[in-house]
Amino acid sequence: MTDDDLIRALQTAVPRWPDDRPATDLWPRMLRRLDQAPPPFGWLEAALVAAILVVFAVFPKIVPVLLWHL
Repeated sequence: MTDDDLIRALQTAVPRWPDDRPATDLWPRMLRRLDQAPPPFGWLEAALVAAILVVFAVFPKIVPVLLWHL
């Protein structure tokens, strides 16, 4: 099998990606979204932080292991 045969086989096996472009420019929408206020810190986030702190307090040997994997 030559290089040209391989290229033709790949071109027939993998269809071309359609060249569809967005109907509108996305950058102004992105700028408006960046200007919005961030979502508030809710009770679910507070419960998750509390659970993590409890796990760290009960199993302190986990902290160096987690830091090692960062």
